[in-house]
Amino acid sequence: MGVKIANDALINPVPAVEKGISEEEDMNVMKYMRGEAANLEVLQDKKLKGQLAVREDLYGKSAKAAAKAEKWLMPSEGGYLEAEGIERTWNIKQEAIAREVDILGSRNQYDIILPDLGPYSLDFTPSGRYVTVAGRKGHMAILDMKNMNLIKEFQVRETVRDVVFLHNEMFFAAAQKKYTYIYDRNGTELHCLKEHGSVLKLQFLNKHFLLASINKFGQLHYQDVTTGEMIGNFRTGLGRSDVMQVNPINSVVAVGHSGGAVSMWKPTSSAPLVKMFCHHGPVTALAFHSNGHLMATAGMERKIKLWDLRKFEVLRDLSGSQNYSRYMSHSIAKGYQIQKLAFRPYEDVLGIGHSMGWSSILIPGSREANFDSWVANPFETSKQRKEREVHSLLDKLPPETIMLNPTKIGSVKPTRKKERPAKQEIRGRIGSKVAKKKKEAVEKAKKPFLEQAAKGDGLSKKKRKNMEEESHLPGSLQRFARKRRAN
Repeated sequence: MGVKIANDALINPVPAVEKGISEEEDMNVMKYMRGEAANLEVLQDKKLKGQLAVREDLYGKSAKAAAKAEKWLMPSEGGYLEAEGIERTWNIKQEAIAREVDILGSRNQYDIILPDLGPYSLDFTPSGRYVTVAGRKGHMAILDMKNMNLIKEFQVRETVRDVVFLHNEMFFAAAQKKYTYIYDRNGTELHCLKEHGSVLKLQFLNKHFLLASINKFGQLHYQDVTTGEMIGNFRTGLGRSDVMQVNPINSVVAVGHSGGAVSMWKPTSSAPLVKMFCHHGPVTALAFHSNGHLMATAGMERKIKLWDLRKFEVLRDLSGSQNYSRYMSHSIAKGYQIQKLAFRPYEDVLGIGHSMGWSSILIPGSREANFDSWVANPFETSKQRKEREVHSLLDKLPPETIMLNPTKIGSVKPTRKKERPAKQEIRGRIGSKVAKKKKEAVEKAKKPFLEQAAKGDGLSKKKRKNMEEESHLPGSLQRFARKRRAN
């Protein structure tokens, strides 16, 4: 049904509810757009104008598809902390947050006090469901964070410096006093990795099934956990280091050193891909953004710097002399020394390993609101875990695919521009011209003698016969033959 107006055009009235929905969809589409569209009217090149028009159309279609899928595939929204009036978010305490969250959220706020076994380091699985903790005095445990159940707890009776999960919660590696050991979830020792030495820090590369470690001598090791092959063994040459982190996008390992430098490595190169000077004192911590383009570093001089890894430039210097906005703060009891921090995936939870045990606090907005069950499923069953393990082994990437720019994989190598010849090549070309001229001069000098030799072809048969006989004789007897002919 339409409404007739003066110019005989028919307009269908849009209900207010549908109008509100369309406005909401437009806002979602704008969220996924890549900024403002290019102004194509000012372009004179018709070919370029057509290519850009097609590309802008594709960008618009992908943004609409993403906004339409968000309603069903991303039902949850990220949390946040909102202050009222002159209140500041970093003044809000954990007790106030616990009163406002639901029962499941409040269960994630706890303190485990074990003063005789710390300091503790911890690590979460990619799904965030399981956590493994290890105390410096040899205490290790695995916990199910969904049900808050203790799976296994055991004592190795020697120093444990770091612990990390492998491809799933069934196996984990521990850096102990002399060697690195691999255990299963029941606490059974499976392997002893003696080639790594006395390791200070461990990291696992999920896509490549590589266990990376750095020991107290500054040696970086890469070992394939599926075959046991040692892929790389390099000396960093920058001294002792216990700061190491993996870039989640390109799997490049970044190592922080005591001289303030950060070096980036891959297992197929004995030299660092990048070596950048970040701080005037020792580097104490490293962290990467999930997009792989941002890196945060902390130094002993009490400075935090944010780096753009596309340009290797400082974006922000969060030092004590510069004002910056804090989001949250949490006071640790006096005398507690923090050993390790780790955010729990898909939960607004921060795990803190310290000298008196470990703690878990709530950080609203720190998690990714919606999980992808094909990547990491916090609710997966044992059957799904086995299937995912097989698929991940089939999709395992070779070490050669680790590089600073992973978009180069599968692209065609560009043609090299014609380079200017080097000085040695130029000298070689000049020398060849001189040699050619010398050769021509020698041939010119030999020409009269060659002509005279050609005239000798008219000698008598008898003289030619004598010369042939003389040539057949040894050199020491030829002079007697000439004397005989003369007599």
